[in-house]
Amino acid sequence: MQNPILEELHAARRKILADWNGATDAYLRDAQKRLEQSSRPIWQGKQRTMHCTEVADRPHPDGGSTAATR
Repeated sequence: MQNPILEELHAARRKILADWNGATDAYLRDAQKRLEQSSRPIWQGKQRTMHCTEVADRPHPDGGSTAATR
């Protein structure tokens, strides 16, 4: 079974690799430079741990809270 979305993603990846002669590090440096030059805001998210299940001290959907169980 083929997934057309995955096929499109793989094709885009193959094209990028071909355009940059397989140098993903050079491509990523160039992409970072273009992003920084664009003056677009860059989201700075927090790193979550696998035990982090709450956002902004909101309770779990079941009504519980990890803060109460510590």
